[in-house]
Amino acid sequence: MKLAGLVLFALSSSVVSAKPTFDEYLSTLRTESETLGLSSDTLDDAFASIRYRKKTIVHDNAQPERQKITLDAYIPRAVPKWKIAKARRSYDQNIELLARIGKDYGVQPRFIVALWGIETNFGNYTGNFSTLSALATLAYDGRRETFFKKEFFAALKIIDEGHITAENMKGSWAGAMGQVQFMPTSFNAYAVDYNNDGKKDIWNSKADALASAANYLKQAKWDDTYTWGRQVTLPKGYDAKISGLKLTKTLPEWQALGIRTFEGKSLPNVVLDASLIMPDGENGRIYLAYNNYKSIMRWNRSDYFATSVAYLSDAIKFRD
Repeated sequence: MKLAGLVLFALSSSVVSAKPTFDEYLSTLRTESETLGLSSDTLDDAFASIRYRKKTIVHDNAQPERQKITLDAYIPRAVPKWKIAKARRSYDQNIELLARIGKDYGVQPRFIVALWGIETNFGNYTGNFSTLSALATLAYDGRRETFFKKEFFAALKIIDEGHITAENMKGSWAGAMGQVQFMPTSFNAYAVDYNNDGKKDIWNSKADALASAANYLKQAKWDDTYTWGRQVTLPKGYDAKISGLKLTKTLPEWQALGIRTFEGKSLPNVVLDASLIMPDGENGRIYLAYNNYKSIMRWNRSDYFATSVAYLSDAIKFRD
């Protein structure tokens, strides 16, 4: 009897801990969504279109912990010559719009174009995954359920406000949306209706997308008085521990430590805070990163992403 009781307990415990089906999980999401003050029409339309997307999980599981590649190899891939040429054309073709946005938000237009180019090839590749299905699938998977549920609810709010329909809300497998690849919470915090048509449309409106990117940088404390930083060289025997984004010194202080421009010249004699970063260690590319670099890192916390944006922005400004 005692053994039978243990067996029954084990069986009952396994039933209790069994993972719900995706449809059961969606039902729970729907119940939670009904407490958010969204219209029943929004919820009916949204939940009718959601499907489990195995491909989303395949992409998520395939992410490398850390690419074993140096910046010297990465930058030519992320910013090939054709993308530089296209960035320059895009900048020139949209200069009037970019100039207005740059003035309104205090961000140099070349950085807006660089982000646009790195994220979606200037709006040409924004992703074709259903955002709601992707986020619901990732939440159900459970690895980062809290994060993706928050994004899912934020996406419902966007639909409820009339900016996009559930059917047309598409993006990356991870839920990033539109020409500037905002996650839904970033959309709700930074997206703007720059063309004043009543919708914040980062999918189809170039004006809304680029102004939203600029607004993000502005809120991330961008300062258009300065650039992003510069590549530098270290003196022989430099202590590599004196580096990192958390350590800030002025340019004259870095100069006193023997840091020089990539060409070997003295640093500008300007009292400007900067951090010495070494994405590939002291034998790789070395940069003095200004506050604007940190603003780009707010967008995507990857030195490789930030340096590729910086590289493309410089290529737009400095032409042969």
